[in-house]
Amino acid sequence: MKASEIRGLSVAELEDKVANAKAELQKMQLAHAISPLENPMKIRKTRKEIAQYLTILTEKKNNEK
Repeated sequence: MKASEIRGLSVAELEDKVANAKAELQKMQLAHAISPLENPMKIRKTRKEIAQYLTILTEKKNNEK
């Protein structure tokens, strides 16, 4: 998802996406610890998505104040 698309989301939607991405990351890390994932780069991609969501969420919250 592009940053411009993410900026179009509401604060509640961003918080929901962060929660879902964190849950997905935790599942992937657990699965990778048990047996290697087919594509371990998905872990890195998910971490970057979470960071992007949190950055834009922080921007939106600061703009509201």
